[in-house]
Amino acid sequence: MTDATEVRSRTEQLLAAHPPATTERTDFLKARFDAGLAWVHYPKGLGGLDAPRTLQTAVDAELTAAAAPDNDPRRIGIGLGMAAPTILKYGSEEVKQRFLRPLWVGEEVWCQLFSEPGAGSDLAALGTRAVRDGDDWVVNGQKVWTSSAHVARWAILIARTDPDLPKHRGITYFICDMTDPGVEVRPLRQITGEAEFNEVFLTDVRIPDAHRLGEVGEGWKVAQTTLMNERVSIGGSRLPREGGMIGPIAQTWRERPELRNHDLHQRLLTLWVEAEVARLAGERLRQQLAAGQPGPEGSGMKLAFARLNQEISGLEVELRGEEGLLYDDWTMSRPDFVDFTGRDAGYRYLRSKGNSIEGGTNEVLLNIVAERVLGLPSEPRNDKDVAWKDLAR
Repeated sequence: MTDATEVRSRTEQLLAAHPPATTERTDFLKARFDAGLAWVHYPKGLGGLDAPRTLQTAVDAELTAAAAPDNDPRRIGIGLGMAAPTILKYGSEEVKQRFLRPLWVGEEVWCQLFSEPGAGSDLAALGTRAVRDGDDWVVNGQKVWTSSAHVARWAILIARTDPDLPKHRGITYFICDMTDPGVEVRPLRQITGEAEFNEVFLTDVRIPDAHRLGEVGEGWKVAQTTLMNERVSIGGSRLPREGGMIGPIAQTWRERPELRNHDLHQRLLTLWVEAEVARLAGERLRQQLAAGQPGPEGSGMKLAFARLNQEISGLEVELRGEEGLLYDDWTMSRPDFVDFTGRDAGYRYLRSKGNSIEGGTNEVLLNIVAERVLGLPSEPRNDKDVAWKDLAR
């Protein structure tokens, strides 16, 4: 078993052989991956050392202290947080070798082709079709709310392969080439002025069967791995104290005493404590991850993330008074990554409105927490055993 001493030794060897100050950024990241220091809990040869996940913090601390470059995780968050763990669990050896290294290094950006205009919260009702044609699958349909599709090289995709089965059982999971001529990406402008989301139209897109993850018809099971990891990556990311949305408002409070009053003080204290509780709960969740796959607890963390972001950003706008009504730039842009806390108070307030939708709506996540965490009875359903083609739409 690899221990902390060996991990630190490997990190020192990496820094000695590839000094960050004189090594080109991409070359350093490739060397880090090959040394097994990308994600130490992954298998050897795939960026890891088969080591406990908890040892990653030791690696990261050493590299940060040495001013080593990172892989710009905000830009490639979908690949790191959702595609990679799914590929690791369900991909063939060839798929793992082909995709994990360029994904982690950041040479290839990923997006997620899941939600559809008629299948958002009820994702299993999706209608995008994949039909087998020899060694390929031919895909037709439409996806929506696709973050980073305009810069993505690859996508994780779920499509219906058997409409005669109930909706959860006729889905298959694929890796889709976003450069295929049948893929059309259109921007969706948001309330912030940006278009970080897109709608994606798929017309006779051919996907080789070798790029299927999991068995035919078992795409919903594979998708659960993606979704559980997605909620952890959104709601349970590692933050320092006063990291995230609470940081800017705490800084404003300290620097602008003329804005303070007793009521705002009490509300800020309450939200500061709740943000700290959520941060520590995230640390506990990551400790649980060290023992296995993410569970439904990630849904609870993502719920807390959305609520806190919206309440904190609302209080920040109120604290700033007239300044809080200003907005820096409404120019249409298509950013390379999602920034929950960037720019000014007005941006943070508007952007946080999407937190209760993206990564699973609050309503769906409340059901997951109720049924899988608290053990409450499931809601009555009359569509589980009905063929998808016979469902009312």
